[in-house]
Formats: sequence, structure tokens, C-alpha cells
Amino acid sequence: MSFGSFISSRQKVSQSPTNPAVAQTRKAFDVADLYKGPVETAASAADGAAAPAMGLDEKLRKAYFWIVNYGIISPFYDIEYNDKPPQTYTFGDTKSQLRLPTGQSYSSFVLLPLLNLAVRKRCLLVGGPGRGKTASAVLMGLISGYSMQELKRSIQHGQPQMTIADLLGNPLPSDMVNAKSMDEIRIAWRKWLGMRIKIIDEYNRIPTRTQSALLTVMGDNYAELLDQIYECPEAAWYLTANDDAGGGTYQVIEALRDRIDVVVKALHFNNRFLRELLLRIEAGVKPEQILPPEIVFSIEELDRVNDEILAVRIPQEIRRRLEFFASQFEFCEYGAEQIEYKTKDTIKLAGMEYHVVASQDTGKDKMRELGAHTKNGFSVRSLMTILVFVKAMAYFRGEREVAIEDMRQMLPFVLHDKLVPDLDAAFFNQPEHAVYRLDRVAWLRRIFDVSCQEYDRLDLDRKDPVADIEKAFDRGLDGLSETDVRAQLAKIERALSDWAAGRKLYGHQFDDILKMKYYHQRYTNYLAWLQS
Repeated sequence: MSFGSFISSRQKVSQSPTNPAVAQTRKAFDVADLYKGPVETAASAADGAAAPAMGLDEKLRKAYFWIVNYGIISPFYDIEYNDKPPQTYTFGDTKSQLRLPTGQSYSSFVLLPLLNLAVRKRCLLVGGPGRGKTASAVLMGLISGYSMQELKRSIQHGQPQMTIADLLGNPLPSDMVNAKSMDEIRIAWRKWLGMRIKIIDEYNRIPTRTQSALLTVMGDNYAELLDQIYECPEAAWYLTANDDAGGGTYQVIEALRDRIDVVVKALHFNNRFLRELLLRIEAGVKPEQILPPEIVFSIEELDRVNDEILAVRIPQEIRRRLEFFASQFEFCEYGAEQIEYKTKDTIKLAGMEYHVVASQDTGKDKMRELGAHTKNGFSVRSLMTILVFVKAMAYFRGEREVAIEDMRQMLPFVLHDKLVPDLDAAFFNQPEHAVYRLDRVAWLRRIFDVSCQEYDRLDLDRKDPVADIEKAFDRGLDGLSETDVRAQLAKIERALSDWAAGRKLYGHQFDDILKMKYYHQRYTNYLAWLQS
């Protein structure tokens, strides 16, 4: 293959529509449309440009397909969607299943970094050396409109000697000599702090003290040095590490790990694609050198993409399934006396081992109880990140409403480092479950599936006393009579009595009970005000 033909073939961008199943892109409202008359409209239709403008979700898909086909060699479809039941094949002693998806499916190693770019979150790419982690992050920077030279200068390479000054900047020497107060010292801030793409290579080789400075930039979008503040713009972060356990030259501090929103594994190189490597060597080019300009986003376009993603709707029935799933992990009946404190966090703050306290909890099926699988529960940050990424997944697929499969596919990547498995739990000690000690993505998908099955068994879409009380409460308290208030209080007390008759207390009931207590207190306070 000649050099010219190689370049032209690798700069090919997929034709629209990239996903024929998606709904027609909605045209954004423009106030100028109000002033267009019928003549103007007819003239526009008669004009040569009858084709509608490409939506930004379509541009995002074009970028994905170029990267997955010509940029990063990632011929995997581990994020599976099906329009009808897929064909399944079973291999080997462990009965490994191969499914042939019937809907458009995706490679997580390419898709998740791209969605992270769209929603401006923090993505950790993990995997052995030479698997394309940094290359993937660099491609995201190029798609954002930065030049290769700008990105090379901005990448922060983690190494044991890295100081806070190396990371953030230095005070100007003349100011250090002449300044009469700290306020007069100017800082020569590092340019990467002002970029919309931030890449930290091998972040687990950064010294602990410097990690603390990085935490401030990642978590709060500002840098601080000698009492001087640099406000950073909203940015998409890409961090890389060669292992999955947070180790390295320095142990990553817990708060920094908690700021990471999504974890993506760099999958192995499929050696049947060696020909592509050979062609690149012979042509003497790298993917970043032949990036098609059609898939480069401006800052304004990325801002619009983010706004459009946030406008995607999450139906109540899907939100309820997430609530039900998340509510099962924090509760620990023997963690405290007062019900509000019966949490795994109480145990951690007391310096106790979770499994020691949990061993007192007998009479429950520890195999089925999902809360027994983990050492912790959900943080508010984790829940918010899930909501953002499921919206982004639906948007990428051309939908304007989240489907349950979007939740199922995104949840494991967000919770990968957030929901910590208790490997001493009975579930993991079963021979058939041993693989879940290693494959955290599969484990998280499995427990979400189990949670959804339990949700359906309890018929919570139709039988949810909390939802009934919530619906009435959302109508407001103004104008309610004393009779109405007492009727609501009676409903709450009746539901609590029914749950108390069940003898066993499970995690999903824990949040329901506390919310009922919340509503009871609100109505009680209102009743006291009425009577006064």
C-alpha cells in the first residue's frame, strides 16, 4: 500500500447516519426562527443545502468510529446492546460465553474516554505498559482542538521527584526578593492548569505531598501556592496507571482515588491485527498525525454537547431501580444502636473491621443479600457520576431518554473503584463465584441484575408506599387541613407497622424507613403549626 493511499484510507470518517436506528436529531430552538416568513422558508428549502446539519451526537459517534477503526486498535465490543436475543456460544472448561450482539455495541476503552470528554469528568485508564493509555488520552486532546505540541508540553509525567512547584508553578524570583508581603508575590503558573484537557501520566508515581496539591486541582478546580489562587476551567481529566490497585511508587491517597469518576481497563492487543501495525510502520505515521478535521470539536461545541447531555431525561422507573440498588450497601444492622447510624461508615469511623461486626448478623441469606458483598456503600459523588454517565451513554446512542441497559452498561465503570468488595464474604468463597474476585466489571453487572430481579419480585413499580407518600407531599403543605395531615401520618405509621412485622430488616428497607421518618416529622411539624 502506498503512503498516499494509506493516509487517505485512514482518514476516512464514517458516513451518516452512523447508527440508523437513532431518532431524528432535534433542531435546537433559535429565536431567529420566529422572524422567518413563509417565503424565506420556501427559499431555503429550494436552495441546494436541503440536508440537515449534523447533530453533535452524530459528530461524537463519528469520532468514536474513527478512533476505534483507525486510531486505537481496540476491536472489542464489551459494552453490548441487543435489539433481539443474541446468538451465544460456549467455550472451555469454565463455560465461557461469547454473545454476538444484535444492536450497535462498543469498546469501553474508546467509548468511556470519549464520554468523559463530553461530560468533563475524571477518567483513570489502567493497564500494562504499551497498551495505548496515554495515546488514547492524547487523542481526546486532539479531538478537543489542541495541537500535538500543546499536549506534549501539558502532560504531567508522574515521577518520584515531582514537587508541588513542578506540578503547579513557581514564584517569580524578583518578587521573592522585593515583596513586602505574600500578596505581592506573583506565581508563574504552569500552562496545563488553564487547559480543557488535563493528562496525568502514571499518577501513582507522584509523591504523597504533591498528590495533595493535585487533589485540590482535581476536586475543586483551583490551584493554590503561597496564598495565591489560580482558577482552573472545567476540564476532562485523564490519568493513567499500570496497575488497578492504586499501588505504584507511592500509594495513592484515598481522597484522590475518590475524585476519579470512571475507571477503564486497556484491553490486550489482538495479534490478528498485526497487519495494521505493519502498515503504520511502513508508512511512517502515527494515528495522531492523520486525525480527520471533521471530528475535531471546538470549545463551544463541547460546551453544547455537555448541555445537551444534561438535558437527557431519566425516567422515574429507572431512577427507582438505581435507588433500590444503591440502598442495599450502606446498611449494617449491628453497626449502631440508633437506626440512623446503622451504617458501614459508622464501623469504619470506629476503627473496627466490617466483617467482624457483620458476623453477628445471622439468619439472613448472605448469598442473596447484596449488602454482604461489600465493605462500603455509595457516596453522593458516585451517585451523581452515575446519573451523568448514563445520560451521556443515552445521548451518544442518539436517544433523549435513558434506558435500563444504559444504566447496566455504565454503572460498573463508575463503581469500579467506589464499591469495595468484601472478598471474605460467603458469595466470593463459592467456587463458581471465584472469577468475580478478579473481574469487577462482571461482578458489578451481576449484582445490578440481581437487584433488578428483586425489584421486580417485590413489584415496587406498583407497590411502593414511600412513592405514594412522596407524591402527596410534593403537592405541598400549604392549604392542607388538620384532617388531611393526620391521614398522611396514619399512612406512614401503617406502612412502618407492616415493615416491622417482617422481623428481618434489609438494606433496601433502611432508606425507606428513614425517608418515612422524614415525612412523618415534616407532617408533625406542620400539624403543630396548624394547631398553634
